[in-house]
Amino acid sequence: MNTRVNIAGVEFKNPITVASGTFGSGMEYGEFVDLSLLGAVTTKGVANVPWPGNPTPRIAETYGGMMNAIGLQNPGIDTFCKRDIPFLKTKDTKIIVNVCGKSESDYVEVVERLGAEPVDLLEINVSCPNVKEGGIAFGQDPKALYNITKAVKAKAKQPIIMKLSPNVTDITEMAKAAEDAGADALSLINTLTGMKIDVKKRTFAVANKTAGVSGPAIKPIAVRMVYQVANAVKLPIIGMGGVATAYDALEFIMAGASAVAVGTANFHNPYATVEIIKGIEEYMVENGIDDINELIGCVK
Repeated sequence: MNTRVNIAGVEFKNPITVASGTFGSGMEYGEFVDLSLLGAVTTKGVANVPWPGNPTPRIAETYGGMMNAIGLQNPGIDTFCKRDIPFLKTKDTKIIVNVCGKSESDYVEVVERLGAEPVDLLEINVSCPNVKEGGIAFGQDPKALYNITKAVKAKAKQPIIMKLSPNVTDITEMAKAAEDAGADALSLINTLTGMKIDVKKRTFAVANKTAGVSGPAIKPIAVRMVYQVANAVKLPIIGMGGVATAYDALEFIMAGASAVAVGTANFHNPYATVEIIKGIEEYMVENGIDDINELIGCVK
């Protein structure tokens, strides 16, 4: 039985990774999960300098999920290269580094720094606000997405995955812009923008007012967008959004994703990833599937 999948020339032992920002760099989860069982570990977002993140409160529970406005708090590329990469290299798994920035030069600086590091893929978080363009996210404007993809691709030594924002009118327009600019793969979806009000305190539940909604409530939207993108471009896709079980992951795979990232589920079930891997293997045995690749995009 073959569970190996290929993303932009990088072979994963199975199609399961984690969603950036929900797993740190794996250190926090190491006592629960043997990271070597995962197809890949996707790190928290890394910037060229340390980011403090947003003021608290910055997490709130919602029906069928949660919302967060952490603000991509991270220690910066220097600490990441010294501490996180050496730790991940002790595990038999692929390493996907999520890159964030506030301007094109921020992204390029991090990508250039990672060029000499032993990491496998770079996931570019284009849901960051573009400070030079009035704060609209890079991933909400096809021209800005095209430009940032092209700039990063020109300097990247590893294949690049553009992580698409769902907060757009037409996700396929964004996918095509990234493909045209030379992206090697896509990941989607990032969180949906939402708001929660604390009725007792008569104020916003999260200090940032708005926050990214994730968890089971967004899964049908995510599956739909993955299906649309898989049928609009030729790039491999890492699907995510509300994955909590093997059947959730299989939905994304059947919709056209080559790999699947588990995010919010990690918070309430640290074993979610390994349970999903086992569940996919059991499904394959029960249904006589010899190769996971037979299932990718099998639903038309």
